[in-house]
Amino acid sequence: MRPKNQNKRLLMIAVFGALLVCGAALVLSALKDGAQFFYNPGEVLVEGFVPESDAIKIGGLVVPGSISKDDNLTTTFDIVDFPEEGETARTDINRVKVIYVGVLPDLFAEGDGVVVSGRLTDQVLEASEVLAKHDENYQPVKKKSQY
Repeated sequence: MRPKNQNKRLLMIAVFGALLVCGAALVLSALKDGAQFFYNPGEVLVEGFVPESDAIKIGGLVVPGSISKDDNLTTTFDIVDFPEEGETARTDINRVKVIYVGVLPDLFAEGDGVVVSGRLTDQVLEASEVLAKHDENYQPVKKKSQY
């Protein structure tokens, strides 16, 4: 013998379960679209590389001695892959040339990490944004006292 409301309870559990699964699927798909990853220069320079969209992000180290600026706020520099732990950065391979028009962040420097976003044409990245990276030991620059 079955209780009177057993079918109603099972139906309600099934409906709430279906709503929960649909909600989780929507949240996961929204998070996937919002995720922003960057490529390494070595991945971009591989023959046959095709970016997923017009806008691309590349992260790497600024090659020392490669920064060149002109009067029109145009900066050109090269970036290379981040070194593996325990290695030193190799500046002779996997270089991507970056052209950026605008004001660079204060932390931008030779040998430091950057994430650059823009359009990739013929192995040259025309950057629309440059983000300077720092390590976990970041300390703001101390201002000198005027007195």
